[in-house]
Amino acid sequence: METPFQNKTIVLGVTGSIAAYKAAEIASRLRQMGALVEVVLTQSACHFISPLTFASVTARKAYVDQDLWGNEGHVVHIGLGRASDLLLIAPASATTLAKLAHGIGDNLLTVTALASHCPMILAPAMDAGMYAHPATAANVETLRARGAVFVGPAAGHLASGLVGVGRMAEPAEILDTARLALAQSGPLAGKHIVITAGGTQEPIDPVRVITNRSSGKQGYAVARAALDAGAAVTLITAPTSLVPPLGCRVVPVKTAAEMQAAVLTETAQADALVMAAAVADFRLAEASSEKIKKEKTVPQIHLERTADILADVAARRAQSGYPLRVVGFAAESQDLLQNAQSKLTRKRLDLIVANDITAPDAGFEVETNRVTLVFADGRTETLPLQQKAEVARRIVDALVEWS
Repeated sequence: METPFQNKTIVLGVTGSIAAYKAAEIASRLRQMGALVEVVLTQSACHFISPLTFASVTARKAYVDQDLWGNEGHVVHIGLGRASDLLLIAPASATTLAKLAHGIGDNLLTVTALASHCPMILAPAMDAGMYAHPATAANVETLRARGAVFVGPAAGHLASGLVGVGRMAEPAEILDTARLALAQSGPLAGKHIVITAGGTQEPIDPVRVITNRSSGKQGYAVARAALDAGAAVTLITAPTSLVPPLGCRVVPVKTAAEMQAAVLTETAQADALVMAAAVADFRLAEASSEKIKKEKTVPQIHLERTADILADVAARRAQSGYPLRVVGFAAESQDLLQNAQSKLTRKRLDLIVANDITAPDAGFEVETNRVTLVFADGRTETLPLQQKAEVARRIVDALVEWS
């Protein structure tokens, strides 16, 4: 499965704002992710950044107003508009928002927008007070009502030296918004995928917990890949430093009991569950309500088993049929395939992702993984060492094959 940007044509409009320099980064990253990027600059934008800058990072001509009446005639905007899979204007000035809202096509960018029939994303950028002005607010509402997606603006220091709302959103947020928009028609559109991630925490006292080394990176990567395939994603996540992918519904949990309750609730009508979280197998039989002081005698900790979430899912699935598919993970330090096959059978999984946690370049806390996929029909597929994002895409490919 490729990213949503692959082989897509994106028209990047750049208008007059000091934030225009950030558009060069956006154009460069879009190209790196496989998109064909057509840049259209307004006359005002050319005062802030050169068309040559964009031609250098996209390996394509950057269009300016003179091209509207150039050698290609006045139909260049038709070609750009009809070929585009996404129209992204970043930065979008107050003037351009007004023109778009009122259907004014007096430059190459605005007539291209009128000729396009694709999703439109707008990243406003303007100085203090301009975004909140009633005229701009009305134009924003008009464009929203027509389906335009806005990202930002943010509050902060502006070119005038004032502080207020008007800073263009950062390129990463804009790119995530574009990624989500392009994924809407993906192969898992209309499907609800529930994904768990991170390591649960079982309290010892109000300060200390029993946990594990899971970073949540693989689960978060699966969430991103499922979003890329167009799925509606619910991410049930234990505490982690990671930022959830834009577009997923996040259910935060801490303990195994909280994760169990969330999984059973969220999968009641789900198309698939991907159980990537590292759930604690044991918890204290009775946690202390007060911090245990080290000056006292070394405490004796008595453990009990936590709930077996996948076993509970299997039992409920046998009755209701949901979730339709279940993917589990097996992090093992010995007898990898034998233990994975046993878990697959006992938990009645459709697929289990087995990884050897003794490998220094795979498993917990690293960016790569080396896994073997074991399917319920007896197939096995050993993947080479690769980024966790690539492992995630292969897992989601299996969900696509079943859909």
